[in-house]
Amino acid sequence: MSLVADQVRRLDAQIDRISLVPLTLNEQDVEDQGFDGQSAQPGLSATDALSSPRVGELVRIAKSLSSSSTSKTTLSSARIQALLVQSGLTGDRESFHDLAAKSQYETEIEWLLVGKATVQTYGLLLNTLLDQIIPLSDDIWYWDDVLGSYWSSALYTVQTSPIRMWGWSRDIYSESLDRFHRLRRDRHGPASYSTRSGLHGNESDDEGDDEGRQDHGQEHDQDQDQDDDQDADSKHSASQTESLSRQWRQFYSIVRESIAERTITDLRRRVVSHVGIGRADARRKQSQLRKLREMTATGLGILMVEGLSFGTTEEGESDHEWKGLLERSVALMDVILRKTHVLDVGLSEYEDKVFAGVEEDPELSIHAEDSVDAERPSILARRILDILQTGLPRHTRNMAQVAGENGRPSKLVRFWLPAVVLLVSSSTILRVLANRKEDIINWIRDLGATTRDFWFNWVVEPIRKIIGTIRHDSTSEIAIMSRDSLKADRDSLERMVVEFSTDRPDVAVGAPSITETQIADIRSKVKEGDVTPVLKAYEQGLRRPFVGAVKGDLVRSLLIQVQKTKVDLEVAISGIDALLKSQELVFGFVGLTPGILVSIGLFQYLRNVLWNRKGLRRGQKARRTTRVMRKIDKILSDATPSPTNVISYKDHGLLLCEVHLLRRLAHGVLPSEVEKEFIEDADELANLRGINVQMRALDRIRWAYAEWLGRMG
Repeated sequence: MSLVADQVRRLDAQIDRISLVPLTLNEQDVEDQGFDGQSAQPGLSATDALSSPRVGELVRIAKSLSSSSTSKTTLSSARIQALLVQSGLTGDRESFHDLAAKSQYETEIEWLLVGKATVQTYGLLLNTLLDQIIPLSDDIWYWDDVLGSYWSSALYTVQTSPIRMWGWSRDIYSESLDRFHRLRRDRHGPASYSTRSGLHGNESDDEGDDEGRQDHGQEHDQDQDQDDDQDADSKHSASQTESLSRQWRQFYSIVRESIAERTITDLRRRVVSHVGIGRADARRKQSQLRKLREMTATGLGILMVEGLSFGTTEEGESDHEWKGLLERSVALMDVILRKTHVLDVGLSEYEDKVFAGVEEDPELSIHAEDSVDAERPSILARRILDILQTGLPRHTRNMAQVAGENGRPSKLVRFWLPAVVLLVSSSTILRVLANRKEDIINWIRDLGATTRDFWFNWVVEPIRKIIGTIRHDSTSEIAIMSRDSLKADRDSLERMVVEFSTDRPDVAVGAPSITETQIADIRSKVKEGDVTPVLKAYEQGLRRPFVGAVKGDLVRSLLIQVQKTKVDLEVAISGIDALLKSQELVFGFVGLTPGILVSIGLFQYLRNVLWNRKGLRRGQKARRTTRVMRKIDKILSDATPSPTNVISYKDHGLLLCEVHLLRRLAHGVLPSEVEKEFIEDADELANLRGINVQMRALDRIRWAYAEWLGRMG
């Protein structure tokens, strides 16, 4: 919830508390909620007065203007206007008979309605001023960037050079045209008068000659008259051409003189570089924006402190006091809307004009001696409607005009240079694209094929294998040797050792023959890796290796040992195979991890760049929160407190703006129970309870909510 919403809700509750008519009044329970006072009309009871259709309609409209009747605390301007018009208070002035026919209770309900409309208009104006200050701060930061480096200033100078050239050309043209018109008036004024006199004199002489010639008869025919007319037309056309040529030469010489004079006049500026001119322009606009921001903040501070300051007025106490406060608050809003955008006055003079305008307002009831108490709600309602229909839109237009003249340049100004470069090089770019058409198509095709292969080979296929492993799919088992390879080699080794023992029982068992029991024992030992009979024969053959190799069993025993080595190797490999099979799911996820990581990273990058830029916004939100906290500390540190230890209206307005931003940044980050405590500390920071209390509240916000505010990044 915003700072303005809390203020509107608090003031709305105070209106309900100090007014004579409870907001919960309705047509069904008027008898249970009567008044102690008497009706303004004799013989009319309170119940009858409150049961009239007019009173019921006013109560319904007052409820619609209440902040507790809708999910939105503040209503829109159109909604407030519609409700005021619907109430009938903004029409023509009521006659004395209609005013006399009003009951006391109807008048009080009208005051309740007007009070709630005032609170809603007050909240709307606060939101408007806050929304206007924030863009001004952004534009001031833009000028800080322009003035922060030489290259930024040079870029701004290049961007605005067409505007300066156009202004210079327009001034030269206007000055030359004025000088040309003055020269023609000075040169042809008296001459044209004498020419006209000469023409009239010649006409008189001609008339006298004609009268004299009439005695001699007519000597000219029609053909001669036509020839004279043609000669006159040709002479007139030639004189016009000569006159235009002479005028153009005069105007051209005047333009040259104006350029020369302007060049001499701007000699001091020519000493300064073009970048210096751009920096001076940026510095001037930044100064104007800062002044506009300070004046808007001053108006916001005055409105927050002085507007609708009901104080500790108890219910039923000083009935006319809170009504007069409504009138003064409406007058204050009107004056602020008319004075805020005027930048030719200082802050102290602006404050004096605002308070003087309120005190001297002719529509206040204390200045209107002939005002009727029953008519005051209608007067105030019409003034609120005028503020909403005329004052607020005019203020918004004026602020937008001043901010537009001194704010950051438009996109057309900022981007005309790259647009011109792109336009000039467009033919070259198109020619390159046309010449490399096949290569570009191949690049796009290869990119698509690579993306598709990556997706299927490194994402889809590993996922399929993992699913097969989980389901014990035999085709998905990891194996580094064939399934029956070890069994076949082991059986072969067993047969070799048994046959060797049968052929050489003297070596195997030390007897001339071997029994089945001994063969079974040898088989069992071979399965365990014991080939002792073969090793004995190998040891005997090594005593006489050449004889054993030719006549003995050395070669045979050696080959059996080769088979034994092969079986041992396969046993080791089978152990490794079993280990891999036990960790098959792990290896499946390991194989899937690179593809998943690359896909997630690419998706996050595209989402941040092309869609909502959430990560970038979170980082910007954290940095903006830090800057807001720093600006709050700077405002409180640089503020000069009054003798009552409170800051000025300007500093209070700037502080309200930063607290408003801080609450908006913290919303959604803090837990709900923590956010309530944060709002309490933020309200203590924004209220004028002394600069020491505000500094302690700022320190408390820093250490108490650092855990959550630090998570924004």
